[in-house]
Formats: sequence, structure tokens, C-alpha cells
Amino acid sequence: MNDSSTNAAPAAVALKYDGDSAPVITATGRNELAEEIVRIARDHDVPLYENAELAGILAQLSLNEEIPENLYRVIAEILAFAFHIRGRTPDDVQPASGAPSFRG
Repeated sequence: MNDSSTNAAPAAVALKYDGDSAPVITATGRNELAEEIVRIARDHDVPLYENAELAGILAQLSLNEEIPENLYRVIAEILAFAFHIRGRTPDDVQPASGAPSFRG
């Protein structure tokens, strides 16, 4: 897929997953803002997943918007991996906990 937004400046997107509904976009940015999103994620031990194409697609969404249904599977696989590497399960999700940040 050759999405023009993925060829633009690097993007970073943060998601929040509460375990009850689809993950929502909590932060998105490019350039310096993307670097700040990644820094904050690292400071809080939030798993990072690097995929420029996916970050570009997610960066087009609005804040507090749920991810689109056509991305459920890929995001679910990423969340499952993030939970696994942290020794957790989706049942461990608490309202304040975050999901992976994506960068590209």
C-alpha cells in the first residue's frame, strides 16, 4: 500500500485500550511532536511498535476516535504481543493503562 501520508514526516500515534471497547487514539503527531510522544511512552514503559505505514494510517484519525474496524485484527495482534512481553493478559487492563504507541 502506497499511502502518501506514510511518505510524509515520521508519525507517532498513541492508543488507549480499556478492555471494553475498541482502542482509541490518545495522541498523534509528526516530527518533534512524534519524538515527544515516543519519549513519553518510553518514560512510562509503554511498549513501542514501529510500523511507518500503520502509524501513517492511524495518524489520520482524530483524537479520541476508535480505530476503524478494518484494523481490529492487526491492532489486536500487536496488543496481544505487547501484553505477552509484559507478562500480562487483556484481563489485567485497568482504565488508566495504555496501549502501544506506534511510530514510523
